[in-house]
Amino acid sequence: MNPLLDLTGLPRFSELKPEHVTPAVDTLLAENRALVERLAADAATPAWAGFVAPLEDANERLSRAWGQVSHLHSVMDSPELREVYNANLPKVTQYYAELGQHEGLYRKFKALAAGPEFAGLSAARRKIVDNELRDFRLGGAELPEARKARFMEIQEELAKLSARFEENLLDATNAYAHVVTDETALSGLPEDVVQAAREAAGKAGKAGWLFTLRAPSFIPVMQFADDRGLRETLYRAHVTRASEFGPAELDNTALIRDIVRLRKEAARMLGHANYAELSLVPKMAQAPSQVLDFLNELARRAKPYAERDMAELRDFAARELGLAELQSWDIAYASEKLREARYAFSEQEVKQYFPEPRVLAGLFRLVETLYGLAIRKTEAPVWHEDVGFYSLHDTAGQLVGQFYLDLYARESKRGGAWMDDAIGRRRKGEAIQTPVAYLNCNFSRPVGGRPALLTHDDVITLFHETGHGLHHLLTRVEELGVSGINGVEWDAVELPSQFMENFCWEWEVLRHLTAHVDTGEALPRELFDKMLAARNFQAGMQMLRQIEFALFDMHLHSDFDPEGAKTALALLDEVRRRVAVVIPPDYNRFPNNFSHIFAGGYAAGYYSYKWAEVLSADAYSLFEEDGVLNPEVGGRFWSEILGVGGSRAALESFVAFRGREPTIDALLRHNGMT
Repeated sequence: MNPLLDLTGLPRFSELKPEHVTPAVDTLLAENRALVERLAADAATPAWAGFVAPLEDANERLSRAWGQVSHLHSVMDSPELREVYNANLPKVTQYYAELGQHEGLYRKFKALAAGPEFAGLSAARRKIVDNELRDFRLGGAELPEARKARFMEIQEELAKLSARFEENLLDATNAYAHVVTDETALSGLPEDVVQAAREAAGKAGKAGWLFTLRAPSFIPVMQFADDRGLRETLYRAHVTRASEFGPAELDNTALIRDIVRLRKEAARMLGHANYAELSLVPKMAQAPSQVLDFLNELARRAKPYAERDMAELRDFAARELGLAELQSWDIAYASEKLREARYAFSEQEVKQYFPEPRVLAGLFRLVETLYGLAIRKTEAPVWHEDVGFYSLHDTAGQLVGQFYLDLYARESKRGGAWMDDAIGRRRKGEAIQTPVAYLNCNFSRPVGGRPALLTHDDVITLFHETGHGLHHLLTRVEELGVSGINGVEWDAVELPSQFMENFCWEWEVLRHLTAHVDTGEALPRELFDKMLAARNFQAGMQMLRQIEFALFDMHLHSDFDPEGAKTALALLDEVRRRVAVVIPPDYNRFPNNFSHIFAGGYAAGYYSYKWAEVLSADAYSLFEEDGVLNPEVGGRFWSEILGVGGSRAALESFVAFRGREPTIDALLRHNGMT
């Protein structure tokens, strides 16, 4: 049997092959279309059991099957898989576009909302119906027939362009390799990074040390390499990926303009002035002006701190490092040296205390303490030998959820870190379908027979993605459309993830995450205190950087003319001149690798990171008040935030947990800006 058509259990990754994709997609699309037409033609008054439930079942089958293909495309890309993915993506996109415009289904949902059954539905089911009606309007269901075809064309084209943007970035990243043959150029680099570079060169049949643009290779060079020329070489290659400075077929410049143009056209067709307005319809924020005011106010608060950070860094670099003119490829390096001088520790020293097995044990211990769960390693088919699989059980021994953990970088895997859902929680008859999540990172893999060592930033990233995973896995909602992260406003979806990051700064948590890779000793309290003192080191610069990207994204999708003479890069330069304290060189092509907004779900939504950080910092302040490892507060967070998923508005959930609406105070305090 085609493994993509078997949805009785976990994905059968060990059996799944590219040749399974097209037959499975064609079968599911044909079945779904036939069902849609039967449901739309049914003259009976629409009811949940006879109308919504079968439609939900059919769409879940397609979503789970295509989700496996999409996931493999992200983590185990190959020419064969990419070919079938791109061949089937337009078909899947077209189906969902058809669904969003289907007048018969739209009428049925409106009739259900106006009918006698609606008032008696659960709150979760009523929310699903309301969301469906909203999504039909956003999907073009109310467009005149003559314009629906064009709207569908736009959706299909956008899906293709976004996929190509991500593929170009992956290919451009993988295409670059820099071989060092002079050992003196390795001065300052950590031993494990040098060893990994030697192993990479050996695999490539080269003499010396091979460095790439993937994070575990690139970031340590920028942070630790004494050789300024090496830093500049890799920096230039990194910031010009997928641009006119490389192969023409991998240049994302034209794709950016096309994506923004098509998004604007779609928004206008639906009666919105711009794509940002359309994007905000299902979010907490009400209007682009509200978001811009929020970001500009944060920038106003952060800029004096950022300017102070930059002045200190320039002064230190000139005085202690002989760098009279600080360049972009010097900033991470000089910052690390300043941190070492000011706080008497280095990231490399800290890293020795975070071997991956110990970090995972400490993370699981935290989750078990807060929520009364047990996490156990479990056997399951996986897509790569490095992938682990884990199960969560409650105090009664009942299975709550499961997750895959794919931690290491590799050529076939896109960059960054992310969580995705494999299976959603829902009731099926008398049984509950337990949720399953994918947690993905891009950390350095083990070298030299030692376990993988994580930086403290890596630990924060792992906690962040675990927060997303818990949001999906700990839902108590039994309706698929609003369980887990489904139906949660996009600008609130980062709340649980950023909330988890706070625990990485708590001694009672951190000491259980650490054991020196050579001695087994826990992180010394003295070193932790130094880390804590350095927590807000350059916090102003870091906050302004995120605000810079968020302002660029919001302006790009609200008041930028993609048909005009101004380029997206010129828009970014304008934003930088207004808020940034670090101005990169002219050749920097950041928009060309900004996959969050051009290939991910963050278009006109990148502000969500700061918006949700206000919520997460304020939520965490209750733990600070009542005990950071307090199971009672943890239980409340589970019940009022994680457990309710998208079954009610995020602001209602926050107020139910915190007892009031959010304030910005905790965010500013956590960033040392009070």
